[in-house]
Amino acid sequence: MRVVRLASPLLAVLLVLAVWQLAVSGLHIQSYILPSPHQTWQALRDDWTSVRSLAGQTLYESVVGFVIGTGVGFLLAVAMAHVTIVHRVLYPILIATQAVPIVAIAAPLVIILGYGLAPKLVIVGLIVFFPVVVNVLDGLSSIDHGMVDLARSMGAGEAKIFLLVRLPATLTPLFSALKLGAAYAVTGAVIGEWTASITPGLGKDLLLKNSRLDTAGVYADVLLLTAVGLGGFLLMTVVERLSTPWRTRGTARRWFRRSADMKG
Repeated sequence: MRVVRLASPLLAVLLVLAVWQLAVSGLHIQSYILPSPHQTWQALRDDWTSVRSLAGQTLYESVVGFVIGTGVGFLLAVAMAHVTIVHRVLYPILIATQAVPIVAIAAPLVIILGYGLAPKLVIVGLIVFFPVVVNVLDGLSSIDHGMVDLARSMGAGEAKIFLLVRLPATLTPLFSALKLGAAYAVTGAVIGEWTASITPGLGKDLLLKNSRLDTAGVYADVLLLTAVGLGGFLLMTVVERLSTPWRTRGTARRWFRRSADMKG
């Protein structure tokens, strides 16, 4: 069963590549419109030396912006859940900010922060920030108050209640936001490179190759960006499984039980 779960994503990728190749061959699509998978791979391999550093820059922007957006969003959600006035004042403002297109924010960011890394990090952080706030806030709002009262009756302070009761209740909605944020962070980095930066990255390289009609190079960059986004999503999925073992297992893992027995 585990082999099937592991093989399914690989089979899905192979199916996409097969359909892609059949479409190019069967419909006789010209390479300047849709290059074949082999042509795309060849373009990626030939330009790998320069593309690798550009991909590293975009990955760095995505990761740092993701961490900033997640941290700020989580802390603000906790503050809103515990202080009513903060929730009443900030929540409508947060909703209103989502009506502003993220591309439109780039121009003011450039004026305030200049061209460089800072506006890109802010754009990525804004994309990740809102889902984290909403999901964590929903998790904290749906806590069983009976569990909180039980913990208090057993002498637990507010810090321990947060760690043992409130925080675990937020993990499932939090990781839902983190998985989406990890995938969308790459989009934010590319938007930032297009609109608010003069520093190199895959987004800038994508525009440059498009202007040169290097279609195979464009598709190679798109595949790299897709791989970065999927990698972030899968990483968050793995972290979620490790952080919430109770969702997939009814008993503790063998190594955990053995450790507990040794301590006992």
